[in-house]
Amino acid sequence: MDWFEENQRTLPWRSETDPYKIWISEIILQQTRVNQGWNYYLRFIEQFTDVKTLAESPLKEVLKVWQGLGYYSRARNLHTAANQIMCNHQGVFPKNYLDIRKLKGIGDYTAAAISSLAFQLPYPAVDGNVIRVMTRIFGIYENISQSLTVKNITQLCEKMIDTENPGNFNQALMEFGAIHCTPKKPKCDDCPFGTYCVAFTREHQTILPLKLLKTKIKYRYFHYFIFLKENKTLIEQRVENDIWKNLYQFPLIETEKPIESQDIAPLHWGKFTSVFLKEIKHKLTHQHLTIRFYVVNEYFSEVTNNWFSVSVDDLENYPFPVVIGKIVHDILG
Repeated sequence: MDWFEENQRTLPWRSETDPYKIWISEIILQQTRVNQGWNYYLRFIEQFTDVKTLAESPLKEVLKVWQGLGYYSRARNLHTAANQIMCNHQGVFPKNYLDIRKLKGIGDYTAAAISSLAFQLPYPAVDGNVIRVMTRIFGIYENISQSLTVKNITQLCEKMIDTENPGNFNQALMEFGAIHCTPKKPKCDDCPFGTYCVAFTREHQTILPLKLLKTKIKYRYFHYFIFLKENKTLIEQRVENDIWKNLYQFPLIETEKPIESQDIAPLHWGKFTSVFLKEIKHKLTHQHLTIRFYVVNEYFSEVTNNWFSVSVDDLENYPFPVVIGKIVHDILG
């Protein structure tokens, strides 16, 4: 905590005690770097100033503000949880750890962060930064991909936490991992724990934390068709339980294998002429997407599936996955 007092970064949510704003910042930072999440946080709380405003706003608006951050289930969960607070807690953010933990999209870490920062409850917030610091200092050579390892680290933090100032304790430990005990090139030569850090004394900084996890990558091939005629185009909403749920896209054909020819469309929708626009490779955590875009200067006589017609000028009002949003930006150009 002495180190934190001297070295902490100035962040827009630092020293915040409003549980709503702490909640928003923690959800954004779950899968996002601070420098990217900073402006998203400011825009989000400016448009959705409190729980009531967020709950009453259409999900489409929430997704639009979130556009570009990825992991869109976070935005959907925020919207759902805001409605839970309105219905179950009379619009007041719950002050009890267990009640906070029950909110949609909130796990042990986020519940502990909100509880300690907003209400000074002694729950350790154990994120990736904390796990890295603890495994290195104490020489924990257990697989951090296993829940039991995280549980043991959490219990160790419970013994250490400053019960009079748990919020600052959690922030200090997380901040130390974020900017000092970093994944690569930690600042070991200028470390307050250097004399008894196991990883430093054994030169195991690159070994700890130990993470053994085989990630199976799924390869998918998307073909988007951009129908343009008289300043109109067709889009649809992704409603299945898949990536980008509730976001919008152009009519899609997904193939099991890479297909370069634009002739795949007539096999599905009848005869028309399409022109290949571009191909983009897009990597997600467990999926690698090959996305091809085609332009069609005509319409179907009958709109199929859940497609609907919109003005090209109105495309900017719909939340798209970032990879499609770039194409939309080019079209509006």
